[in-house]
Amino acid sequence: MLILAGSWSAYWYNGYIYSSEIARGLDVFELTPTAHLTQNEIDAAKTIRVSELNVQNQQRYEFQPKLVVAKAYVDQLERSKALPAAKIGELRTAIQNAEGSKLSKKDRANLKKLAQSLEKNPGLPSTNPNANSVRLSLIEILKQPML
Repeated sequence: MLILAGSWSAYWYNGYIYSSEIARGLDVFELTPTAHLTQNEIDAAKTIRVSELNVQNQQRYEFQPKLVVAKAYVDQLERSKALPAAKIGELRTAIQNAEGSKLSKKDRANLKKLAQSLEKNPGLPSTNPNANSVRLSLIEILKQPML
């Protein structure tokens, strides 16, 4: 006797994963932090909101310049060991200060200064092929006015 079951499709939509499961119907999942995914990365992903989802369009998502997105990029660079620990700490402190001051002029200037230092010094060699792309995305966010 053949028994069918299992997820046959899953899609990210406004902070949740919706999965069509043959035996049970619809499953709805929410991500939780692990060794491979931080709360900052989950929070950054939740900033992507769409009014409707048509997966056949394979729509491109772009992150807005927000501090939570910068924190997610820092987490990714730390996990891939693409930046020295001291630079990771400096970035985290600057982002935390900017959050606390609601992006004061001084803190925005400090973020831009850090972006310039990341441009001049690309960091450490990484086994993660996406590390340089993540670093460049972080630089762009740090340079922009935040939302």
